[in-house]
Amino acid sequence: MCFVEDIGIDLGTASVLVFKKGEGIVLNEPSVVALDKNTNKAIAIGAEARKMLGRTPGHIVAIRPLREGVIADYDTTEKMLTYFIKRVMGKRLFLKPRVIVCIPTGATDVEERAVRQATLASGAKQAFIIEEPLAAALGAGLNISEATGNMVVDIGGGTSDIAVLSLGGLVCNTSLRVGGDKFDEAIVRYVRREYSLMIGERTAEDIKMRIGTAWVTEDNKDQTLEVRGRDLLSGLPKTIVMTSEESWEALEEPVYAVIEAVKKVLEVTPPELAADIVNTGIVMTGGGALLDGLDRLLSQETQLPVQVAEDPISCVAMGTGKALNEMSILAHHRLKGAKRVL
Repeated sequence: MCFVEDIGIDLGTASVLVFKKGEGIVLNEPSVVALDKNTNKAIAIGAEARKMLGRTPGHIVAIRPLREGVIADYDTTEKMLTYFIKRVMGKRLFLKPRVIVCIPTGATDVEERAVRQATLASGAKQAFIIEEPLAAALGAGLNISEATGNMVVDIGGGTSDIAVLSLGGLVCNTSLRVGGDKFDEAIVRYVRREYSLMIGERTAEDIKMRIGTAWVTEDNKDQTLEVRGRDLLSGLPKTIVMTSEESWEALEEPVYAVIEAVKKVLEVTPPELAADIVNTGIVMTGGGALLDGLDRLLSQETQLPVQVAEDPISCVAMGTGKALNEMSILAHHRLKGAKRVL
């Protein structure tokens, strides 16, 4: 009888998903922690803490301890991981789990070590590391063990990881610190510039999800949304109406940054694998893949078939689950040697 629990964690900038062996995804919570500044104790973690973003009194601060895919606040990340692992393990916490955690391909050795140490300090028996595009490809159901080229574009909250995979490993890849957060920031800047209106990141995310688009058509260009914020001129609350077409004007710069990164990876892809990708196409994963029309724009810019994975948000977490069943993948893919595009 096995007394070791295995769990996989997609430690994302925007949210944390936890996969438990034999049960699937058992937790999906925002990566937000509300701290009492006087005692440094966590008041709320996850969904409850996210409700407090931008709405806390002076002695409480709601923070996101991960930025651009890596740990920005080690102690708070440890508190958050400990809480989530306890929730997942329940009364079986005395059985310390083996944990596999995802990191962006662009993470440095120091950042990787910080993730590993935080995971161990949170109650893990062993901590393994897997790079996000590999986990995303596994979660999307791609057969990466054969000598065939597969391309994955994983657009998360803090980073976009782009990789060509073959024979169970990364052949060439890049990690761009542009993702859903940068999309939100672009919307905040646009609304401030065009309407002299200050909005928060939650409002910007709402605009992105409801009327945001990367492919303006006659059908969607007139979609509108009422946006409320603070007028920078008068200092008073104000409401404006924003259209889908304006959302594209706001999002164009970060979206094209991702597309240019995809093109750079394609430029250094070996010819045989590039020929495979013409047939297999590009698979998009991550929450950013859900931006309306992004798959069509990427297909137009690369002249390649592009498809969004069936459940793009869960792909990386599901991939950690598959990697748990094949621990040899972890030993194999961490061998340095993939061609990284800077």
